[in-house]
Amino acid sequence: MANLSRQRRDEEKEQRREAIIDAAEVVFAAHGFEHCKMEDVARQARVSRALVYLYFGNKSELQLAVCVRALLSFRERHATAAAAADRGYDKIIAIGRAYMRFANEQPLYFAALSRFEAHRPETLALGSSERAVLDVGYNIHELTVGALQHGMRDGSIRQLDDPLLVAITLWSYTHGAIQVAQTKGPFLEEAGIATGALLDHAIELAMRGLAPDTDQSDRPT
Repeated sequence: MANLSRQRRDEEKEQRREAIIDAAEVVFAAHGFEHCKMEDVARQARVSRALVYLYFGNKSELQLAVCVRALLSFRERHATAAAAADRGYDKIIAIGRAYMRFANEQPLYFAALSRFEAHRPETLALGSSERAVLDVGYNIHELTVGALQHGMRDGSIRQLDDPLLVAITLWSYTHGAIQVAQTKGPFLEEAGIATGALLDHAIELAMRGLAPDTDQSDRPT
Protein backbone atom coordinates (compact mmCIF):
# COMPACT_ATOMS: atom_id res chain seq x y z
CA MET A 1 0.00 0.00 0.00
CA ALA A 2 2.83 2.38 0.88
CA ASN A 3 4.53 1.67 -2.46
CA LEU A 4 1.30 2.38 -4.34
CA SER A 5 0.86 5.65 -2.46
CA ARG A 6 4.45 6.65 -3.21
CA GLN A 7 3.97 5.80 -6.88
CA ARG A 8 0.84 7.94 -7.02
CA ARG A 9 2.67 10.87 -5.44
CA ASP A 10 5.53 10.50 -7.92
CA GLU A 11 3.08 10.46 -10.83
CA GLU A 12 1.35 13.58 -9.52
CA LYS A 13 4.70 15.36 -9.17
CA GLU A 14 5.65 14.44 -12.73
CA GLN A 15 2.28 15.66 -14.01
CA ARG A 16 2.72 19.00 -12.23
CA ARG A 17 6.24 19.31 -13.60
CA GLU A 18 5.04 18.64 -17.15
CA ALA A 19 2.17 21.12 -16.69
CA ILE A 20 4.66 23.81 -15.66
CA ILE A 21 6.76 23.10 -18.76
CA ASP A 22 3.60 23.29 -20.87
CA ALA A 23 2.88 26.72 -19.40
CA ALA A 24 6.48 27.83 -19.95
CA GLU A 25 6.24 26.97 -23.63
CA VAL A 26 3.12 29.13 -23.98
CA VAL A 27 4.79 32.05 -22.19
CA PHE A 28 8.09 31.70 -24.04
CA ALA A 29 6.28 31.63 -27.38
CA ALA A 30 4.27 34.73 -26.52
CA HIS A 31 6.98 36.88 -24.94
CA GLY A 32 10.34 35.36 -25.87
CA PHE A 33 12.85 33.72 -23.57
CA GLU A 34 14.46 36.99 -22.52
CA HIS A 35 11.37 38.86 -21.42
CA CYS A 36 9.24 36.28 -19.64
CA LYS A 37 9.32 35.88 -15.86
CA MET A 38 8.73 32.94 -13.56
CA GLU A 39 5.55 34.60 -12.25
CA ASP A 40 4.26 34.66 -15.84
CA VAL A 41 4.77 30.91 -16.01
CA ALA A 42 3.08 30.42 -12.64
CA ARG A 43 0.10 32.47 -13.77
CA GLN A 44 -0.21 30.49 -17.01
CA ALA A 45 0.06 27.20 -15.10
CA ARG A 46 -2.38 28.44 -12.43
CA VAL A 47 -0.03 27.57 -9.61
CA SER A 48 1.95 29.62 -7.12
CA ARG A 49 5.33 31.05 -8.04
CA ALA A 50 6.75 29.15 -5.07
CA LEU A 51 5.61 25.87 -6.63
CA VAL A 52 7.32 26.75 -9.92
CA TYR A 53 10.54 27.42 -8.00
CA LEU A 54 10.12 24.14 -6.16
CA TYR A 55 10.42 22.30 -9.47
CA PHE A 56 12.79 24.68 -11.28
CA GLY A 57 15.37 26.73 -9.42
CA ASN A 58 15.39 29.54 -11.98
CA LYS A 59 14.29 30.45 -15.49
CA SER A 60 17.37 28.85 -17.02
CA GLU A 61 16.41 25.50 -15.51
CA LEU A 62 12.98 25.83 -17.06
CA GLN A 63 14.45 26.74 -20.44
CA LEU A 64 16.66 23.65 -20.30
CA ALA A 65 13.61 21.49 -19.62
CA VAL A 66 12.11 22.87 -22.82
CA CYS A 67 15.36 21.98 -24.61
CA VAL A 68 15.08 18.38 -23.45
CA ARG A 69 11.53 18.27 -24.82
CA ALA A 70 12.72 19.77 -28.08
CA LEU A 71 15.44 17.17 -28.50
CA LEU A 72 13.11 14.31 -27.62
CA SER A 73 10.70 15.59 -30.25
CA PHE A 74 13.43 15.77 -32.86
CA ARG A 75 14.84 12.38 -31.90
CA GLU A 76 11.49 10.84 -32.82
CA ARG A 77 11.50 12.63 -36.17
CA HIS A 78 15.13 11.65 -36.70
CA ALA A 79 14.47 7.96 -36.10
CA THR A 80 11.37 7.96 -38.29
CA ALA A 81 13.15 9.70 -41.17
CA ALA A 82 16.15 7.37 -41.02
CA ALA A 83 13.99 4.24 -40.85
CA ALA A 84 12.09 5.25 -43.99
CA ALA A 85 15.24 5.17 -46.18
CA ASP A 86 17.14 2.08 -47.25
CA ARG A 87 20.70 3.21 -47.96
CA GLY A 88 22.81 5.02 -45.40
CA TYR A 89 23.37 7.89 -47.85
CA ASP A 90 19.61 8.40 -48.16
CA LYS A 91 19.15 8.10 -44.41
CA ILE A 92 21.51 11.05 -43.86
CA ILE A 93 19.64 13.16 -46.42
CA ALA A 94 16.35 12.25 -44.74
CA ILE A 95 17.75 13.22 -41.33
CA GLY A 96 18.89 16.62 -42.62
CA ARG A 97 15.52 17.34 -44.19
CA ALA A 98 13.76 16.20 -41.00
CA TYR A 99 15.79 18.75 -39.01
CA MET A 100 14.81 21.48 -41.46
CA ARG A 101 11.12 20.57 -41.16
CA PHE A 102 11.49 20.47 -37.38
CA ALA A 103 12.88 24.01 -37.34
CA ASN A 104 10.05 25.23 -39.55
CA GLU A 105 7.22 23.41 -37.79
CA GLN A 106 8.43 23.83 -34.20
CA PRO A 107 10.09 27.25 -34.12
CA LEU A 108 9.93 27.54 -30.33
CA TYR A 109 11.89 24.32 -29.90
CA PHE A 110 14.45 25.32 -32.51
CA ALA A 111 14.85 28.73 -30.83
CA ALA A 112 15.34 27.05 -27.45
CA LEU A 113 18.04 24.80 -28.86
CA SER A 114 19.71 27.72 -30.63
CA ARG A 115 19.93 29.58 -27.32
CA PHE A 116 21.44 26.52 -25.68
CA GLU A 117 24.01 26.05 -28.43
CA ALA A 118 25.04 29.71 -28.22
CA HIS A 119 26.26 29.53 -24.62
CA ARG A 120 28.96 27.62 -22.80
CA PRO A 121 27.49 25.11 -20.32
CA GLU A 122 28.02 26.08 -16.69
CA THR A 123 28.28 22.49 -15.53
CA LEU A 124 28.34 19.03 -17.08
CA ALA A 125 27.86 17.27 -13.75
CA LEU A 126 25.70 14.16 -13.73
CA GLY A 127 22.16 15.05 -12.73
CA SER A 128 22.43 18.66 -13.86
CA SER A 129 19.89 20.12 -16.28
CA GLU A 130 22.58 20.94 -18.82
CA ARG A 131 23.87 17.37 -18.64
CA ALA A 132 20.33 16.13 -19.38
CA VAL A 133 20.19 18.24 -22.55
CA LEU A 134 23.61 17.09 -23.69
CA ASP A 135 22.78 13.44 -23.03
CA VAL A 136 19.68 13.52 -25.24
CA GLY A 137 21.66 15.39 -27.90
CA TYR A 138 24.41 12.77 -27.76
CA ASN A 139 21.82 10.05 -28.24
CA ILE A 140 20.66 11.80 -31.43
CA HIS A 141 24.24 11.95 -32.68
CA GLU A 142 24.54 8.22 -32.04
CA LEU A 143 21.51 7.64 -34.28
CA THR A 144 23.26 9.63 -37.02
CA VAL A 145 26.40 7.57 -36.47
CA GLY A 146 24.29 4.46 -37.01
CA ALA A 147 23.07 5.83 -40.35
CA LEU A 148 26.63 6.65 -41.39
CA GLN A 149 27.82 3.18 -40.47
CA HIS A 150 24.91 1.69 -42.40
CA GLY A 151 26.06 3.67 -45.43
CA MET A 152 29.65 2.50 -45.05
CA ARG A 153 28.45 -1.09 -45.00
CA ASP A 154 26.16 -0.76 -48.04
CA GLY A 155 28.75 1.24 -50.01
CA SER A 156 26.72 4.42 -50.38
CA ILE A 157 29.00 6.35 -47.99
CA ARG A 158 32.78 6.37 -48.11
CA GLN A 159 34.75 4.86 -45.24
CA LEU A 160 35.00 7.35 -42.36
CA ASP A 161 37.70 7.37 -39.68
CA ASP A 162 35.50 9.03 -37.05
CA PRO A 163 31.74 8.76 -37.70
CA LEU A 164 30.88 10.63 -34.49
CA LEU A 165 32.97 13.60 -35.59
CA VAL A 166 31.20 13.53 -38.95
CA ALA A 167 27.78 13.30 -37.26
CA ILE A 168 28.47 16.32 -35.06
CA THR A 169 29.90 18.25 -38.02
CA LEU A 170 26.79 17.51 -40.10
CA TRP A 171 24.57 18.67 -37.26
CA SER A 172 26.59 21.88 -36.81
CA TYR A 173 26.51 22.57 -40.54
CA THR A 174 22.77 21.93 -40.87
CA HIS A 175 21.91 23.95 -37.76
CA GLY A 176 23.90 26.91 -39.07
CA ALA A 177 22.29 26.75 -42.51
CA ILE A 178 18.83 26.77 -40.93
CA GLN A 179 19.72 29.79 -38.79
CA VAL A 180 20.94 31.70 -41.85
CA ALA A 181 17.76 30.81 -43.73
CA GLN A 182 15.66 32.03 -40.80
CA THR A 183 17.50 35.24 -39.95
CA LYS A 184 19.00 36.47 -43.22
CA GLY A 185 15.89 36.45 -45.40
CA PRO A 186 16.26 40.05 -46.69
CA PHE A 187 19.91 39.48 -47.63
CA LEU A 188 19.10 36.22 -49.40
CA GLU A 189 16.19 37.82 -51.22
CA GLU A 190 18.42 40.69 -52.34
CA ALA A 191 20.92 38.15 -53.61
CA GLY A 192 18.19 36.31 -55.49
CA ILE A 193 18.46 33.19 -53.36
CA ALA A 194 15.38 31.42 -52.05
CA THR A 195 15.72 30.03 -48.53
CA GLY A 196 14.63 26.62 -49.79
CA ALA A 197 17.35 26.68 -52.42
CA LEU A 198 19.94 27.56 -49.77
CA LEU A 199 18.94 24.60 -47.61
CA ASP A 200 18.84 22.22 -50.57
CA HIS A 201 22.30 23.36 -51.62
CA ALA A 202 23.61 22.93 -48.07
CA ILE A 203 22.48 19.30 -48.08
CA GLU A 204 23.95 18.72 -51.54
CA LEU A 205 27.36 20.08 -50.54
CA ALA A 206 27.42 18.09 -47.31
CA MET A 207 26.54 14.87 -49.10
CA ARG A 208 29.31 15.32 -51.67
CA GLY A 209 31.77 14.90 -48.83
CA LEU A 210 30.20 11.58 -47.84
CA ALA A 211 29.90 9.99 -51.26
CA PRO A 212 32.35 7.21 -52.18
CA ASP A 213 35.46 8.24 -54.07
CA THR A 214 34.14 7.44 -57.53
CA ASP A 215 33.39 9.38 -60.65
CA GLN A 216 30.60 11.97 -60.30
CA SER A 217 28.38 9.86 -62.57
CA ASP A 218 28.64 6.94 -60.14
CA ARG A 219 27.72 8.87 -57.01
CA PRO A 220 24.47 8.07 -55.20
CA THR A 221 21.53 10.36 -55.99
